[in-house]
Amino acid sequence: MMPEKKRGAVQMAVEARSVGESSVEISASNDEISVVATGAWTIETAASLRRALEAGLPDGSRAVIDLEAVERFDSTGAWLLLVLQRRLAADGVLSDIVGMSEEQATLFNRIAEIGDMDPAHPDESHPVIALLERTGKNIFAALQDGVELLNFLGIVTLASLRSLLQPRRIRLVPTISHIERVGIDSLPIVGLLAFLIGIVMAYQGADQLRRFGAEIFTVNLLGVSIFREMGVLMTAIVIAGRSGSAFAAQIGTMQVNQEVDAMRTLGLDPIDMLVLPRMTAMVIVLPLLTVYADIMAMTGGALMVIVALDIPLTQFLHRLNESVSLGTFWIGVVKAPVFGLLIALTGCREGLQVTGSAESVGTHTTRAVVISIFLVLVADALFSVLFSLFKI
Repeated sequence: MMPEKKRGAVQMAVEARSVGESSVEISASNDEISVVATGAWTIETAASLRRALEAGLPDGSRAVIDLEAVERFDSTGAWLLLVLQRRLAADGVLSDIVGMSEEQATLFNRIAEIGDMDPAHPDESHPVIALLERTGKNIFAALQDGVELLNFLGIVTLASLRSLLQPRRIRLVPTISHIERVGIDSLPIVGLLAFLIGIVMAYQGADQLRRFGAEIFTVNLLGVSIFREMGVLMTAIVIAGRSGSAFAAQIGTMQVNQEVDAMRTLGLDPIDMLVLPRMTAMVIVLPLLTVYADIMAMTGGALMVIVALDIPLTQFLHRLNESVSLGTFWIGVVKAPVFGLLIALTGCREGLQVTGSAESVGTHTTRAVVISIFLVLVADALFSVLFSLFKI
């Protein structure tokens, strides 16, 4: 008869798995698994460590993981340790971690908190409800933007009144510089587009009126549409895309470089230094550009009428004088300062909203153009309703 096995006898199964600068020693004794980690548990050794840990563990009901000999330990090593602990728990093995430094314990606990977070669940709401929710959020955001723009307008108005009461605060040189950039530098693009728009409108108008034998009324169409609407509207849209975006990008870059914060530290008001010169230049320049665009558009339209309809220049000018009153011309010019104010306010406000990243500069520059054009179109519609009510 074979002798009975002594109770409590020790059974050992020791394995050392070396991985570059790290190693994992696994042993089992009296139903207890011992895992001794040494070396570096970092992202550089993560792939090999994971293969070593997945090679298999001995049987046992309790495990002790010793990290006292670990020299380097980063978030990847902490994640591998968490995976090992959860694997043991899935096999019904209770595990304890010993030998961790305070820094290692803090990092491991943080990784464990992240690992315990519930995954994001997909939105299972009805598509119609989701659409209504997004619509409501967008409307609320638009209203909030409107309120903030009105608030910014109030701040700029107070700064303007303060500058009028204290003329020494007016920055004349930057204002003249922006007049040059917004006005003179814009003449080629505004003139070219206005000239082409005049040609297109004359050609399309003549083509339609020819069906009724009323080609001569092409002059009326050109005069009213260009002087009253198209000249100022086209100019405002071009300037919004060209100068409004430049205002947002310039001020936004200064925000990223903390130049605006430096101004405030030195006791300088960014509204006086950055916003008022640009706003003043825009309000002054846009009416002048509108008159220039009207002249270029009428020149293009006159050229098309003379060539396509064989109408002499003298007859064109006589018909234009009869069909277009001075009030029609001033309607377009009166709109221009309001459009310029909206473009400058939007561009400067979006620039001041930039946070410390290049992506934010691009985002707010795009917003400046889109919002400026939207506000210009809304203002033009309101002007049309107002002029209609007053029979202008």
